[in-house]
Amino acid sequence: MTERPHILIVGGGYVGLYAAYRLQKKLRGGEATVTVVDPRPTMTYQPFLPEAAAGSIEPRHVVVPLRKVLRGCRVVTGVVTGVDHRRKVATVVPAEGVPTELPYDVIVLAAGSVARTQPVPGLAECAIGFSTVGEAIYLRNQVLSRLDVAASATDPEVRRRALTFVVVGGGYAGVEAFGELEDMARFALRVYPELAPSDMRWVLVEAADRIMPEVSPSLAEYTVRRLEKRGMRVLLNTTVTSMVDGHVVLSDGEEFDADTVVWTAGVRANPLAQASGLPVDPRGRLVASTTLRVPGYEGMWTAGDSAAVPDLSAEGAWCAPSAQHAVRQAKLLADNVIRSLRGREPKPYKHSHAGSVASLGLHKGVAEIYGIRLRGVIAWLMHRAYHVTRVPTLNRKVRVLADWLMAFLLRRDVVSLGQIHDPRRDWAAMVETTATHPRVAPPGK
Repeated sequence: MTERPHILIVGGGYVGLYAAYRLQKKLRGGEATVTVVDPRPTMTYQPFLPEAAAGSIEPRHVVVPLRKVLRGCRVVTGVVTGVDHRRKVATVVPAEGVPTELPYDVIVLAAGSVARTQPVPGLAECAIGFSTVGEAIYLRNQVLSRLDVAASATDPEVRRRALTFVVVGGGYAGVEAFGELEDMARFALRVYPELAPSDMRWVLVEAADRIMPEVSPSLAEYTVRRLEKRGMRVLLNTTVTSMVDGHVVLSDGEEFDADTVVWTAGVRANPLAQASGLPVDPRGRLVASTTLRVPGYEGMWTAGDSAAVPDLSAEGAWCAPSAQHAVRQAKLLADNVIRSLRGREPKPYKHSHAGSVASLGLHKGVAEIYGIRLRGVIAWLMHRAYHVTRVPTLNRKVRVLADWLMAFLLRRDVVSLGQIHDPRRDWAAMVETTATHPRVAPPGK
């Protein structure tokens, strides 16, 4: 190892951000250098994406600029496509430019997870995921623009298709997106006298026999009942077999057209570890010890969704891919890296899962904390309280609280900014029209 070791952190999500932040605070001056590589220059606090899509939180406030927070680290916007630990180099493809090799002494693999997709015809063309702030903004504009289309349509088929919204996947992300977006649309209908809540068709499709496996069956059943009471459909033991041109076909034979399909059917570990020939478990996660080291690979550490970390609080179990584990693992990982640099033994990770909270729309939620089940407004308040304490930086905490206060006092804004998805459309049309029909030259020319 060199006199001033270089620590490379692959991924700027929960683990990457929190680990780098702790390292820059705890490392002595000149003790080591830290580089963070991520495809995006920001970290997204994903639990707030449903509220950002629903207009309760400004989308900019659910992302944390890496360079602003990690002033003591070097931040590289790019993708790590391979790791050669024998030579201790990582191949980085920057946002623009040619691939380069980045040497390191210590590496933290925290590339997180990617969407788990299926070979469904039409999926790539007709559906959208729900893991980035861009997708949240798009969905907000998409839902509101469909209300405009339906209110202006004279063809009942066009109206029916515009008002059909499908969410595939009944995990936390899918259920929260389903509840928050419907709640926003229902609120927006107040300015559409042509439309009624009963005109909307909201369909949640889940392949398993229950939703939200993170909570108890009774709480999951309660959630289904609450959603159905709002006129929303929850289809269990059902899959989507096709969605070509927006024509959704379900495994039970049902078919209908939909302009909006959201795909939240689970995640899988980032394929980087497997592609680099590193030891992975059957689910593609990088194998880790209880101290978050990769056994047999000196100087390699891992945590978060892409890591298979033994759960010491439950015999024979593995830590679930949750933000709760990722944040706590990140802090211990940073401390263990420092202990290793200073010749001390790392400590094992042990944390009992405290529970889960979920929002189903404004003033609606479910929660299960240390076995205590909560519903309705209290659960919704706990959801907000928990996540505002977990979102990184005081700056973002204050901004989120301010967003909630303004939405409470003035009600949330339900204006669609659909043009941001194709801002050049009107400009291109005008240029084409001008080229086809030149205007009269100005006087004197």
